[in-house]
Amino acid sequence: MAIRLDHTVVHAHDRHVSAVFLAEVLGLTVGAPFGPFLPVDTGNGVTLDYYQATGDFTPGHYAFLVPDEEFDAMIDRLERMRVTHFADPGHTEPGRINTLFGGRGAYFDDPSGHNMEILTRSYSR
Repeated sequence: MAIRLDHTVVHAHDRHVSAVFLAEVLGLTVGAPFGPFLPVDTGNGVTLDYYQATGDFTPGHYAFLVPDEEFDAMIDRLERMRVTHFADPGHTEPGRINTLFGGRGAYFDDPSGHNMEILTRSYSR
C-alpha cells in the first residue's frame, strides 16, 4: 500500500463558516461533525477536519488540484461570494488567474485567513 495523506486539521475562527465556505467554493459538502471536527471530504480520500480554534493560530496554505472543466465555476462562485481571487500567492494580482505549467490557477483567502489555491495542473510533479 502506498502512503497517502488521509486527513489534516484546519484551525478556524468559526469551523462552520470556514467549512461551508470551502465546500461552496469547491462544490463539495460538509460532513457530519466528528467530535470537535467538522469535515470536508475532498473526494480523493483526503478530509479537511475544521477545528474551532480558541486562540491565535498561523494561517496555512492549502492547494487543491481541480478538474479544468470545473475551474471556471469555482471562479464564478468566488466572484458571486464577493471573494477576491489572485493570480499569485502574494495576492498582488487581484481578479486574475495564472497559467503556470499549462494549467490555470488562483489564490484566495478563506474566512480564517488561510491562503487557498485552486489549480488545474500540478507543478509539484
